Amino acid sequence: MDAQTCLHLLREIKDVSLATINEEGHPEIRIIDMMLEAEGALIFCTSRGKDFYAQLERDSHIAIDALTKDWKMVRLMGTAERIKDDPHAWIDRIFRENPSMDDIYPGDSRYALEPFRIAKGEIELFDLGTSPIERHTFALGAAHPKPHGFKITDACIGCGKCARVCPQKAILAGRPYSIMQDHCLHCGLCFESCPVQAIAKRG
Repeated sequence: MDAQTCLHLLREIKDVSLATINEEGHPEIRIIDMMLEAEGALIFCTSRGKDFYAQLERDSHIAIDALTKDWKMVRLMGTAERIKDDPHAWIDRIFRENPSMDDIYPGDSRYALEPFRIAKGEIELFDLGTSPIERHTFALGAAHPKPHGFKITDACIGCGKCARVCPQKAILAGRPYSIMQDHCLHCGLCFESCPVQAIAKRG
């Protein structure tokens, strides 16, 4: 599993939730189609007259969430940049690979659309269909993912309370105890239950 596999999964899901920041600084979400997976990026389009377009031009930060039928969640936080190099060629390619678009934008009306590329960000795959759960974080492009979740420090006294409260049994005994990050829910029960505050947030 890697970032490109996650991009492919988002393209297969196709209809994803994408959030932008509106002119008032509030999140705004819509369902969009991921039209292409190309050159290590996801490609989508929107028309110049839409608020969505204006929001992307004003602030390129986006967040995407999608869920497969077998409970794999893919989350992407990154930036979407308008493709300025031969945009009509990209729109033509989008229409070739997504022929239903011709019914919505027939003929040259397709060129009211502008293509955008998501090539930089952080991708997380969160698989709720396995036991214990699995989560993996990958960098897309030149991004540097920030660590999430919790860690057990050297202040651990080895009492084992954190391991007993963990719903995924993702904490291993030792001095100090350790969290299996790939199976951690980030629920915070270990953090709340530690009698000596030996558990800290990562990142």
